[in-house]
Amino acid sequence: MTGAVEGRRGLALVGYRGTGKTTVGRILAERMHWSFVDADHELENRAGKTIATIFAEDGEPAFRELEALVIADLATRDQTVIATGGGAILRADNRAALRTVGFVAWLSADPETLARRLARDQNRPNARPALTSAGTLNEIADVLAGRVRYYREVSDLEIDTVGRTSHEVAQAVHRAWSSGGRKDAL
Repeated sequence: MTGAVEGRRGLALVGYRGTGKTTVGRILAERMHWSFVDADHELENRAGKTIATIFAEDGEPAFRELEALVIADLATRDQTVIATGGGAILRADNRAALRTVGFVAWLSADPETLARRLARDQNRPNARPALTSAGTLNEIADVLAGRVRYYREVSDLEIDTVGRTSHEVAQAVHRAWSSGGRKDAL
């Protein structure tokens, strides 16, 4: 499908890190013949440094300010699939901007699955910094519990990614987007 369903000119993916937003976003963009932007990568390009470096040198508040500027810009783009950072939904202005995109899918998973996925990613050079002093599983459970209401608030659709391939998740998002599905858990 190359055009936007009426009133939905773009598509954004939200969810905790490790839910597959970037991978699913690329698949969706290819399927829809749209542009794809990973908000975290865009932020790093604009800042000229990694998110880990921004956190270390400038702190989380500075990161969240940069993130808000990026989200506001990306939300204005037509025929674009946007993969947001996991905490982008924490700010009310980001949630408002994301709602203007047209369609927001929340990719979800339980804390145990996320911990396994993130453990595999820790050796990457751009691994995300820890968000709390708790251990990985405790951190994920605590942070996720605080974010669920915001993911739910901003999203048109929740997709549980556990036990699904990235292509299956992308297919479910695309099907829901095409049919105008709202607040369904697939």
